[in-house]
Amino acid sequence: MASKFGLAGGIPERRVRPIWDAVDSRQYKAALKLCTALLAKHPTSPYVLALKALILERMGKPDEALSVSLDAKERLYSDNIFHFDDLTLSTLQIVFQRLERLDLATSCYEYACTKYPSNLELMMGLFNCYVREYSYVKQQQTAIKMYKTVGEERFLLWAICSIQLQVHFSSGGEKLLPLAEALLKKHISSHSLHEPEALALYVSILEQQAKYDAALEVLSGDMGSLLGREEDKLRLQGRLLAHASSYVAASEIYQKVLESCPDDWESFLHYIGCLLEHDVNLPKPCTGEHASPSCSVDSAMTKKSCLSEELVESRLASALSFVQRLQESNSSDCVRGPHLASIEIERQRCLNGIPNDRKLIEALVKYFSRFGHLSCSASDVATYLHMLSSDEITELLAEISGSFDASSVSVNTLGLTVTLVKVQELLGMLFTKSTAELQGIAKGLVDTFYRNLPLSNDLDPQESMYGEELLSMASSILVQLFWRTRNLGYLLEAILVLEFGLTVRKYVWQYKINLVHLYSYLGALPLAHKWYITLEVKNILLESVSHHILPQLLDSPFLQHAADLVKDYLKFMDDHLKESADLTCLAYRHRTYSKVIEFVQFKDRLQRSMQYLSAKSDSVMLQLKQKAESLEEVESILENASHGTRLVEVSNEDNMKQLTFNEDLEARPWWTPTSSVNFLSEQFDEGSTPSSYRNKMCKHKSEEKGGPKLKDAERKSLVPRLVYLSTHGCAYFLREGGRNNGSCNVTAAGEMKTLLEKYARSIGYSIDDALSIVLGMSSGKKAVKDYTPDIVSWMSFTVFINAWNLCSTESVIPATEFSSPNSWDMVDILLKICIEEQLTDGNRMLTSPGNNIPLLVRMVTEPISWHLLIIQSCMRGMAPQGKKKKKGGPSERPNTPQLLAIQSSVNRMVDTLRRVQTWLSDQMKPEEQALDVLLSYLQGTSTEGPGQISRTLDESAVTVSSEIGGRIAQSLESWSSAGVIRKILGAEKETIAEFKKICDSKLKLLMSESASLSSMLH
Repeated sequence: MASKFGLAGGIPERRVRPIWDAVDSRQYKAALKLCTALLAKHPTSPYVLALKALILERMGKPDEALSVSLDAKERLYSDNIFHFDDLTLSTLQIVFQRLERLDLATSCYEYACTKYPSNLELMMGLFNCYVREYSYVKQQQTAIKMYKTVGEERFLLWAICSIQLQVHFSSGGEKLLPLAEALLKKHISSHSLHEPEALALYVSILEQQAKYDAALEVLSGDMGSLLGREEDKLRLQGRLLAHASSYVAASEIYQKVLESCPDDWESFLHYIGCLLEHDVNLPKPCTGEHASPSCSVDSAMTKKSCLSEELVESRLASALSFVQRLQESNSSDCVRGPHLASIEIERQRCLNGIPNDRKLIEALVKYFSRFGHLSCSASDVATYLHMLSSDEITELLAEISGSFDASSVSVNTLGLTVTLVKVQELLGMLFTKSTAELQGIAKGLVDTFYRNLPLSNDLDPQESMYGEELLSMASSILVQLFWRTRNLGYLLEAILVLEFGLTVRKYVWQYKINLVHLYSYLGALPLAHKWYITLEVKNILLESVSHHILPQLLDSPFLQHAADLVKDYLKFMDDHLKESADLTCLAYRHRTYSKVIEFVQFKDRLQRSMQYLSAKSDSVMLQLKQKAESLEEVESILENASHGTRLVEVSNEDNMKQLTFNEDLEARPWWTPTSSVNFLSEQFDEGSTPSSYRNKMCKHKSEEKGGPKLKDAERKSLVPRLVYLSTHGCAYFLREGGRNNGSCNVTAAGEMKTLLEKYARSIGYSIDDALSIVLGMSSGKKAVKDYTPDIVSWMSFTVFINAWNLCSTESVIPATEFSSPNSWDMVDILLKICIEEQLTDGNRMLTSPGNNIPLLVRMVTEPISWHLLIIQSCMRGMAPQGKKKKKGGPSERPNTPQLLAIQSSVNRMVDTLRRVQTWLSDQMKPEEQALDVLLSYLQGTSTEGPGQISRTLDESAVTVSSEIGGRIAQSLESWSSAGVIRKILGAEKETIAEFKKICDSKLKLLMSESASLSSMLH
């Protein structure tokens, strides 16, 4: 703001500068004192009032800031103001924007523009207001007005961008494209265009109307020179020619691109696609959702060409000759594109049924001989490896392994070793090996890593070490061994290997992510959380990466950790959505018009994020879980959340269809491809093939958005509103003594029915069928195990059914042949059955990874919490109102049947929670005894069983070679396998203790309610 100092409202700059200096240095009290003094001298100055409002807002006084800024706005509207200065308006705009009252800022600028219709500065301010409101039509109108006023090209382009935004985000917006074209043509005829971004915008307008020839004509004319880089111009021409089905001309253009940019892989794919006359436009997801490159290849490039076999062969042969020339002229190891291109050409021959003998395998062998030492070489050719026969795979592996001496210590040898194992991993060959072979491979990888540590001696601690992938692969093999054998020792060794790697170098994010998932599965969530925190996930990564830990935290007793993570995520999202328009304004100002569209699309995608919707629900639910023992605090939470109405509104069917899925699943370990799937919890199928597991993994990833996650997000968004209606409806009904004659409560019961119908559909049933299932489970006629995947949702549904039944004029539970069941009994019995089944099936947490603690935690913190809130509201509704009984009158009796039902429910809940506490206490063992138990899993012999690798790690740390270097040697001094195991035990103990605290808190409340019930009944 300092650059805008002047005579704002007639006040000299020297009077204002000290105030801004205080604001800039965050000395808000001093700034307010100076501003108050200045306001005493200039009581009618809108600028000083705006400045005071800004200071108050920064001090965290939004109500006062709004009041003062509205006063400034009124002063601006008064007849005493003869001039509107932009400094006053922009200061007010900042305040209104931070107070989320963009409409008030816009109205100020609109008024100013009506007073001074030719003032360009004010019109630009108004345009920016419309940008912040995403009002594209008004943006367009304002920009056209500015263009007519001063005739500058940039304002016309602002209007064209506004039309583009209408095309993208408004129904029928494409009808405006001819208008945009006409406006540009008229301007070009008299002024031409002078900016590269302006030309790109013009070509885009023509391209969207399928006027490819016209766009090509523009590029080949004088204006084509505006594109500074010839390659950019050629890529654009190639794309337009391909769109126009001029495939031969397009391929020639792409050939020119590749001659100057041989490593441009996308252009090569376009080149091949044009030669084969495919639909060559590589798909670009409109929502920006993460694609899975390992699971999908561009569909156009995997189809057989419609050309004759002779023509396909002729064109591919020509392409191969061209590619070979590129290989000869680009001998650097940095340029891999031409060498990959020869493999792609052979793949196309295979896809088109052209016999190519051994050319594909020869191309792959040649590629690995040239680039096999690079860490990316295996992933480069992952798609092509799956086309090889078993004999060709054997030959390829033999060629790679024969190309280096495994016993030598060098960077190239280490790189080839990594590549060899990666290729086997990608082909799934490790699944076919015996347990003994896998043990040998894993130990060999660890030994190789340690032997090659001297190569990393002189590297900076933050640089990647040579061969650090070896430990990730060794750990992965050990996890597979655990899956096969269920021997806990292998899982412990998988953790030890990664912890050892992080002891050597603490910056390897791949190790940390794998540890997050391994510790989560083992039940040592505090350690998982610790390693996740060290990843320092910030900004947009909160959207795409938090799935590694957040689902586990939400199902854990560490409610505050989960709440903190959700809070950080929501803060980033809310801040970005508030401030993203500022980036758009900046793009307009700097004339980067392609970024205007990009920024708005990015904001739209984030606003429709499934994670964003889930996090909003999680935030409220976590607060409800934490405060479930205090009805007053829960009511305050619900009031701040609009009693759950906003969440219900945003989870309507239309909005749910538009949700985007932005999680990056590619960094997840193979055993948990999505947050809802963990192969380690399933039995290993000896008969499955590597390809079947790969297909299964890809299927889970592709279904993650539209599967259980979508239903779960919808269901969670209903819970806060159902809790509110349940607590208030029950209290109102019982306060009226069972006379449900209030229209308010009738409405609440009706809304509850609607929401419960939606809730039941999210589980996959109609409400009548869901009621029937609940009755069947509570009566023992239906097995709870049949509904285990959604059992917590079923329990919550039953709790809300009870509340609905209490609020309704008629029983909502269908009568059985003999009687109408009591809804309190139904809830109590079902909660007890479900929890006791988990306690009966539960193994010892210490030795049973993937245990049922998370499910038990959810049962206690969700359905039981909602049930306790309903009990508290019922107690409040039946509490004496404080009026004295009339002398000689009949004694007022409380609703005895309901009190007895509540008392029975309280007693059952006490019994159930005490059983949980007993089970948790049984899980605890003395530390040394527990340590001995876990270490016993690492006592395998020297030839078989887990323990070999852990011994190797301990021996390596003790006998550190002088060649390793001081830094690494010093870091290994603290290494101890037993120390890591102790940390695991501590984390598991902490988890149990935290869960016990939650149970204690609920038991304390229940005992208090039990005492109150006894006094009311006697």
